[in-house]
Amino acid sequence: MIDFKKIDSSWTLFLDRDGVINVEKKNDYVLNWDDFIFMPNVKEALHILNSIFGTIVIITNQKCIGKGLLTANELQIIHQNMLHEITMAGGRVDAIYFCPDLSDDSPNRKPNAGMALQAKKDFPAINFATTIMIGNKLSDMQFGRNANIHTVFAATTNPETNFPHPLIDFRVNSLIDFAQHVINSK
Repeated sequence: MIDFKKIDSSWTLFLDRDGVINVEKKNDYVLNWDDFIFMPNVKEALHILNSIFGTIVIITNQKCIGKGLLTANELQIIHQNMLHEITMAGGRVDAIYFCPDLSDDSPNRKPNAGMALQAKKDFPAINFATTIMIGNKLSDMQFGRNANIHTVFAATTNPETNFPHPLIDFRVNSLIDFAQHVINSK
């Protein structure tokens, strides 16, 4: 279980991108900045979370690169624009890790823990015991379990997912709901 009262700047927040930060395109990909639409109140949520968590990281599968629909440089342009808007709203994201691999058994592809290990290598202060993964899919929750970190399910795109669930420690409707819960727990 997550003791929300203990969350402070020593904690790390891992965020899935599509369906948590931006609107997920069903059966399609965000292939350019015009396709990228922030979820409601996400920038406000990141502003709040910026003042609480010491490290905030986005962890995202991007199979569209492996399929040749988008290049890594084109993804970087989307992410630069996203980060600019987040920063202008008072939020912060310290790093973005993405996996372009097509193979589901790639060590870096969620639900495997490779991107968590990359983040830990780049940010040695990350302690998985004080890290939370927020995602909108059970594969995000399995990623959290595989990395031995806490899991929060955002019911943005898959509200039918049962809770309680063995992969889910806590459930929220959205990132802003999570931010408000953390603030109200203090």
